[in-house]
Amino acid sequence: MTESPPVKPQLQRMSTKDPATTCEALVAIIERDGGVIVEDLIPPALVAQIKSDLAPHFDTDKVDKSGFFPSTTQRATGLLAISNACVELALNPLYNAIANKMISSTYTFWNAQVQETVTSKPQISSTVGFRVNPGGKQQGLHRDDSDYHTRNSDMPVMIGCVTSLTKTTKENGATIVIPGSHLWGPDRCPYDEEAIPAELEPGSALIFLGNTYHAGGGNITTDQARETVGIFLCKGFYRQAENQYLMVPPEKAKRLSPRAQRLLGYGVSLPSLGFMEYQDPMRVLFGVEDEETVNM
Repeated sequence: MTESPPVKPQLQRMSTKDPATTCEALVAIIERDGGVIVEDLIPPALVAQIKSDLAPHFDTDKVDKSGFFPSTTQRATGLLAISNACVELALNPLYNAIANKMISSTYTFWNAQVQETVTSKPQISSTVGFRVNPGGKQQGLHRDDSDYHTRNSDMPVMIGCVTSLTKTTKENGATIVIPGSHLWGPDRCPYDEEAIPAELEPGSALIFLGNTYHAGGGNITTDQARETVGIFLCKGFYRQAENQYLMVPPEKAKRLSPRAQRLLGYGVSLPSLGFMEYQDPMRVLFGVEDEETVNM
């Protein structure tokens, strides 16, 4: 008797129109599966405004020299500076409540003979819009947390919310996800056949942990571009104690040596932490081209 192939785990869907879709319910699903699809996270009017705001930035994007993003993928970055509608999305109450539950850090320490407890809330790690055009190739499966050189004891340090601006299907490049992969150890390798597409209607979102394996899907259509916008948050203590970009801003830092500029934090921490418009700030801001310059 021939055994049936194992059934792939699926991403659970919950609608904001259902009273059962609470922060607590969504957190429980994400803790179990590593991600969840939230239908109708934002209204059509906000979708339309974000789509309009990002269009000119998609049209002028530069090709990713590293190859991580295929040439058929166009991006928009720094979204809170270019779109008030993206600010509204970033402040979405449901997403923020989930993030606060899952990646806030509460820490107890001694200050002399007094024990204190503090909480550090999430901060923006990156904001980016994606337009995957026909012919776009699939990304390699990856964990966003890898930027922070995480170990299992640290995970998760990130959470992402990828909201669809167009109908997103398996055929036009929906994000693929391996449910449950946030529970894997560091030696477990991801395979494409384990992943499933997170198909979305406009305004619906995939919310997932930074240690869940995922990738932008391939677009095998001839006439559909899929557009999404991602708001990625990380634990709030992953930053410098003294904000060097305010204390020594670019106009002052440009008078320093590349070694000093990188010590201040203007360089890229591999694999890709600290980019500016998906480029190495050392090149963009200071014109530095040396053995440490990173192609992105």
